[in-house]
Amino acid sequence: MRQARGYSLLELLLVVVLIAALATLAAMAIGQALPGQQLRGTARDLAADLRYTRARAIASGREQVFVMDLDRRTWTAAGEREGAWPDALRVLATTAREEQPAQGRAAVRFFPDGSATGGRFLIGYQQAGWRVDVAWLTGEVSLRRGEAPP
Repeated sequence: MRQARGYSLLELLLVVVLIAALATLAAMAIGQALPGQQLRGTARDLAADLRYTRARAIASGREQVFVMDLDRRTWTAAGEREGAWPDALRVLATTAREEQPAQGRAAVRFFPDGSATGGRFLIGYQQAGWRVDVAWLTGEVSLRRGEAPP
């Protein structure tokens, strides 16, 4: 007679422990990557809304204003488009003095010819950072890795 062979309880427990350890390691890796993804996503969204505001100014033939509220951690672009950034990220905005509508706010004005008042937005998490620049002469919006704001 042949006996049926199966797995022992010890072997099953060992497999469960290994799966739990791998799941914990994967969760930690994903958790550490999340702020980096938020940083990159926020920078891309900011650049996209700045470009959209510029395009609206050109297409409509009227000035359009992009406004960032640093206290509320939000921005407003043309066409009632809005964005926000998570509390974990730091943002520093540098714009023309004439385009600071109130304390804690920064704005970039885009003109029908495509030019702008210019500005620079630094977005960072720990030591990582992205820089969004708006050229004053051409209104071109560029996005690149850069220094984290202080």
